[in-house]
Amino acid sequence: MSTRKLSLLSVVAPVYNEVDSVAVLYERLCAALTGIPFELVLVDDGSSDGSADKLEALAADDPRVKVVLLSRNFGHQMALTAGLDHARGDAIVMMDGDLQDPPEIIPQMIENWSEGSDVVYAVRETREGESFFKLATARWFYKIFDWLTTVPLRHNSGDFRLLDRVALDALLTMRERSRFLRGMTVWVGFTQSAVLYHRDPRHAGSTKYTLAKMMRFSLDAISSFSDRPLQLATLLGFAISGLALIAIPVVVVLKIIGSYLPGFSTVEVTILLLGGIQLITIGIFGEYVGRIYDEVKGRPLYVVRARRNMPDVVVRRDVEAIGSSAD
Repeated sequence: MSTRKLSLLSVVAPVYNEVDSVAVLYERLCAALTGIPFELVLVDDGSSDGSADKLEALAADDPRVKVVLLSRNFGHQMALTAGLDHARGDAIVMMDGDLQDPPEIIPQMIENWSEGSDVVYAVRETREGESFFKLATARWFYKIFDWLTTVPLRHNSGDFRLLDRVALDALLTMRERSRFLRGMTVWVGFTQSAVLYHRDPRHAGSTKYTLAKMMRFSLDAISSFSDRPLQLATLLGFAISGLALIAIPVVVVLKIIGSYLPGFSTVEVTILLLGGIQLITIGIFGEYVGRIYDEVKGRPLYVVRARRNMPDVVVRRDVEAIGSSAD
């Protein structure tokens, strides 16, 4: 089997209020990628703490640092997509900017790529600095995702992964708004392999993923790859209807033999139960309808305010990269 030769590696990282981490991220990447031709595509996702200024300073000192400044906060997955759209390498690594994903693993990922893997995903053996609640909910999410979808997503794998240019081009044809990139990179197929690593605690600051954001992200992930919740809602309706049909002759017989005992509380509980089930199923349908509504509006995934060190950039999706390309 022939060995791939790397002419340019693109490392893509979204940044949102990580002013104390970006310089360390740059230093560790430069040290880890010594001797490897690379570009670092950093996407500022509408930071308010001075992160954008830090990124522009890095770009001014090193032309390998490419900066994309978004017009506002569009969210982690959108910012990551913006970086992937601007990446020019024949292999692309996407990672978080908080240094929980250690850059020192990238050479091992490149080795797997050079041996023929089109997608190399990093699997967390340990997750330092994360609460019991966060770890437990992550386990529950992967189990539910496995049950509801047919995408073979490796447990404890995140967005930290390497993609060959062919795999990335396939990924970028998928422009849906409810983005779950780690699932999308598995869905596109190609040859995939894994590397194991120990995830570090955050270098500085606190997580930007609140419980509400994690719930929304989980719903996006499941709705993007499965319509089984809709099927379950239908089956639940049939089950309740079946119980009602069985109950009708039972009530009639009890009435005839004089054993029927009317009870207001029973009726009230039944009505509340059925009403709750109806609201839940309507909510499930509403989640899918809401996502359809977002898609049909056809709005861009993100809007670019400015770019640095990209004077001749040819953006893959011009409609989403509105803004200045000034250096």
